[in-house]
Amino acid sequence: MNANTLVTDPDTSPARGSDTLPGDTSSGGCGHTRPAVTELRLSAFRSHRSAVFPLGRMTLLAGASGSGKSSALQAYEALALLGSGCDLATAFPEPAECVPEGAVADGQGRRGFRIGCTVDGPAGPVRLDVAVQAEPRLRVVGERLTGGGRTLLTTALRDPSRSVVEAAWHTAGSATVTRGPLPDDRLGTALLPLRVAGSTDAQLQVLAAAEQLVVALRSVFACDPRPERMRKPVPTGPGRLRRGCDNLAEVLHRTRSECAKRHARLAAAARTGCAGAVHDLVVEELASGRVRALLARGGDRGATPVGRLGEGELRYLGLALVLLTGPGVLAVDQVAEVPEAYQSLTVLADGFDRSLDPGQTRQLVALGAEMCARGHIRLVGTINDSSWARGIDGVTVVDLVP
Repeated sequence: MNANTLVTDPDTSPARGSDTLPGDTSSGGCGHTRPAVTELRLSAFRSHRSAVFPLGRMTLLAGASGSGKSSALQAYEALALLGSGCDLATAFPEPAECVPEGAVADGQGRRGFRIGCTVDGPAGPVRLDVAVQAEPRLRVVGERLTGGGRTLLTTALRDPSRSVVEAAWHTAGSATVTRGPLPDDRLGTALLPLRVAGSTDAQLQVLAAAEQLVVALRSVFACDPRPERMRKPVPTGPGRLRRGCDNLAEVLHRTRSECAKRHARLAAAARTGCAGAVHDLVVEELASGRVRALLARGGDRGATPVGRLGEGELRYLGLALVLLTGPGVLAVDQVAEVPEAYQSLTVLADGFDRSLDPGQTRQLVALGAEMCARGHIRLVGTINDSSWARGIDGVTVVDLVP
């Protein structure tokens, strides 16, 4: 089954130049100052062929089960891992599953897949496309980085017996390109800052494009709150929220004392998304040295441990906490060498509406749109039904059509 896309909210699509909202610090009106992935391409990946996903500040991929929503997020996360310097085996632990359905091996038994993205930023739109061989051995067989109307990097597998690809990057001057080997199990673009001197204008263009793409890809937090893991008390620690939000109480223990304003916003979100009266979110320190989170009901109504909440309420709290915090609280690899003003965190939330009732979903989307409009955070989530989301300011809805 091939999956195509239909953008039902085109006015918010960054591909059409409408990625600026009043009060947003991520763009100056003539381009992005914070590098951001504005397009994901699945040329041949799992059930997708020639699929293009335009990405705004907050993008919801909608479609029925089996339409390829989760596959799109998997490809995005894999690109993020490669941009962070991880090898292919880390980014694609089951590479054979990424090969398009029905793909036939060639005479040498080779099969693979192709993905890519576009990153907008100070260097203008920069495009990356990667071809990966999944069988008989996992390796990059081709990569292309383009920007400013010019091919900045290409790689190609010339000798299958060697674990390298031949790379050529733009240098201008008497030699228009510089050639050299790069490992075949990593993204060449992420290695360019270590290989390019930056002594000419052409080399500086290559470095600017590569660094812009790496900055946008590295700042990604894949989030999937797991209610069954969020119910028990947890040890105190560094207070960095994990992917499954299972250490929610530990993070609340930290943020409640460090950021009263954001904690108050989270308590307000709990009042609208949890059943019954909610006065505050509090943390109780137990004799065992562990902590647990509770909903303070106010007055003499006591408190309810979050472990007694329903799955929808727990997922709602986990996602709200993600949206209201930032890289300093989430377990992500921050780009320490880049000023915070030039970074934006992208949250990937598969099953954004899973277990939530319509009211909880609307509240979370409103909160997400508000936080994304401020420019320091972006979100790509998947939902089953997009009928309620159309027309919401600041939200791009992409319907996947089987």
